[in-house]
Amino acid sequence: MNNKIVKLFDIKYPIIQGGMIWCSGWELASAVSNAGGLGLIGSGSMYPEILKEHIVKCKMATNKPFGVNVPMIYPDADKHIDIIISEGVKVIFTSAGNPKTWTQKLKDNGITVVHVIANSKFAKKAEDAGVDAIVAEGFEAGGHNGREETTTFCLIPLIKQTVKIPIIAAGGIATGKGMLAAMALGADGVQIGSRFVASEESSANINFKNKIISANEGDTKLMLKQLTPVRLLKSNFYDEVEKAEISGASEDELSQLLGRGRAKKGMFEGDLEHGELEIGQIASMINEIKPAKKIIDDIMEDYYTSKNDILNSLF
Repeated sequence: MNNKIVKLFDIKYPIIQGGMIWCSGWELASAVSNAGGLGLIGSGSMYPEILKEHIVKCKMATNKPFGVNVPMIYPDADKHIDIIISEGVKVIFTSAGNPKTWTQKLKDNGITVVHVIANSKFAKKAEDAGVDAIVAEGFEAGGHNGREETTTFCLIPLIKQTVKIPIIAAGGIATGKGMLAAMALGADGVQIGSRFVASEESSANINFKNKIISANEGDTKLMLKQLTPVRLLKSNFYDEVEKAEISGASEDELSQLLGRGRAKKGMFEGDLEHGELEIGQIASMINEIKPAKKIIDDIMEDYYTSKNDILNSLF
């Protein structure tokens, strides 16, 4: 396959693994890169010294391109940027902040910069800031999300008519058919998060992985929109948040309920009732924990089969 994303990152397939907090360490990133995609280390749950350790280990585990995802709201984002530069990482995905903050510094150091957005306004701002590509993340996605609740398949055509730089579709994609559909709407590649959380190499707790593969349709909901929108799996914590939001809780009250370490407690430590369980709507279609390579191979086989089926049906 030869397209803009493959060329931009020098990878085999236009598949990017989402850099998810508590789930995306060096083992997952290197496995995805070795399988032909672009693996990302999720730095949002790492202290600077831990991020450096993961980068060093990832460089030892793969000679393929990989990157780091940096949420710009993270308190140590500046230290993360310095480590990424000093360790010679060539790709960075930024999110949850102004792309102008770091883009020029990163590009001056020879780093390819991608920014995550959820609407046309910020897509244009990212392009104007000089990023090399954007991730257009729809309402279906897990983790932090857009307040507009625009679905991926509405968002991609909107972004396509707004910017000229490459577009990576994210949100609700875990199959080759989903990848093909996103690319038919104008995406140049896809970013996949939830499917890789339920991989063997993911650093997510096995309890969380098993919760994902048993999830049914409707078991997730976009919540905490007063703070930072996040899609959560149903649990006791989910029920507490829902009750608080229905009763009109303030931002301060929701922040107090969220507390510290909820995401770590749920996704990394496996407390399914009191922890925060971030995952996308596509969880209801994930029913098996697989190696990252098998996930990518299955996606590409499904992509080519579906593409041929469509072509055959037209002629």
